[in-house]
Amino acid sequence: MSESYVSALRLEQFLFSTLYPMDTETQPIRKPSIPKDATVLVVEDNVANFVLIARMLGYLGIHCEWKTSGYEVVEYADTLPRLDLILMDIRLPYEDGYGALQKIRASERLSSIPIVAVTAEAAPEQMKRARDSGFDGFLGKPLDPDRFPDQIRRILSGEPVWEFN
Repeated sequence: MSESYVSALRLEQFLFSTLYPMDTETQPIRKPSIPKDATVLVVEDNVANFVLIARMLGYLGIHCEWKTSGYEVVEYADTLPRLDLILMDIRLPYEDGYGALQKIRASERLSSIPIVAVTAEAAPEQMKRARDSGFDGFLGKPLDPDRFPDQIRRILSGEPVWEFN
């Protein structure tokens, strides 16, 4: 099987399980709801990673905005009429995720927005550094399309999510 065929199958499974979640007795599972008109700002410099995240968020009915660097992220976020979550890559050009986090936390309007680190540097010491720095959660790359919808639902319902593969 080709890699693209396998990827297409995983995406199809992801969509089906997102739209029709079932438990072992084939009864619908109650999942935390996603706020209507939710908006997530994705701060990610890699286009392929952004597209993957944007598609998964889109399938959940979540509007997605994109910034490629931590530089001027506060100014950009201030222009958004609504913001429910920021998914922040750690390794970014010009200003890393830690620097951007500090600026966002210093903004009165944005200080209470949950900010989740999303990084390929997924290791216990990186997770500890993210927690100590003030992130509200941690998702390791590569993101798992099977787990991502539930992770986002939990984060948007106020549950901290600290997970890496």
